[in-house]
Amino acid sequence: MAGTVPLNISRPQKSVSSPATRESSAVKWVLIAAAGLVLFWLIALPLIVVLTESLKKGWGVYVAALTDPDAASALRLTLLVAAITVPLNTIFGVTAAWAVTKFRFRGKGFLITLIDLPFAVSPVIGGLIFVLVFGAHGWFGPWLSAHDIKIVFALPGIVLATLFVTFPFVARELIPLMEDQGTQEEEAAITLGARGWQVLFRVTLPNIKWGLLYGIILCNARAMGEFGAVSVVSGHIRGETNTLPLHVEILYNEYQFSASFAVASLLLLLALVTMIIKSWLSRKNAH
Repeated sequence: MAGTVPLNISRPQKSVSSPATRESSAVKWVLIAAAGLVLFWLIALPLIVVLTESLKKGWGVYVAALTDPDAASALRLTLLVAAITVPLNTIFGVTAAWAVTKFRFRGKGFLITLIDLPFAVSPVIGGLIFVLVFGAHGWFGPWLSAHDIKIVFALPGIVLATLFVTFPFVARELIPLMEDQGTQEEEAAITLGARGWQVLFRVTLPNIKWGLLYGIILCNARAMGEFGAVSVVSGHIRGETNTLPLHVEILYNEYQFSASFAVASLLLLLALVTMIIKSWLSRKNAH
């Protein structure tokens, strides 16, 4: 027909797979099987052993181990330490991430290095530092003894050691997130007349809420499961300064295997709940 313009209808192109996805199915299944085998031996099998050993002598022994006064005291201390350290580390994490990502100042790199320090230092070394500073023969030991103040081998020392090993988690979770978000929304809020606290509570915190909750969950999990630093500063006073991980060690060393596995199963339950919440928050954060 005269005057008609032929239409250029392009056919859909076939998707071209990248070289990384062109492996044979045999290689893929071998890699999947190898990964599954490693996960089974390192994660699934220990969990199965803990559950089976904890119930090996029946429900009576299991319940008795969990209701033992020393176990109850260890559980209360573990929850108390987590209740103190997690809010403090949350405040520090938000403050540090806000300072690092929203402002320019000298020493920013040094601050980031300090935040990462607990990841590089052994928890045992961290606990030993507090013993050398606040112990009976430490820097402040004589003054603390003269004023009848106990830091090491008491609740304050356990809290300090737990704070040391857990304070990077919230900050390290928020810094990449806040760097990716930039400062445009905060600058716009300030331009519209918002003040510092209004910007924090109405702009910054709503934007980072899922990442913040994710960091809090990780911090709480580490606080409840910490062993090395707490072991150094606690003194292993049964019924007073033993957290759940330390109580498990004492029971195991006393050959009370069923009781030790029963208390360990309680930590396992807390870990599973933490992982479920962590996975849910990960999906929320990604969305």
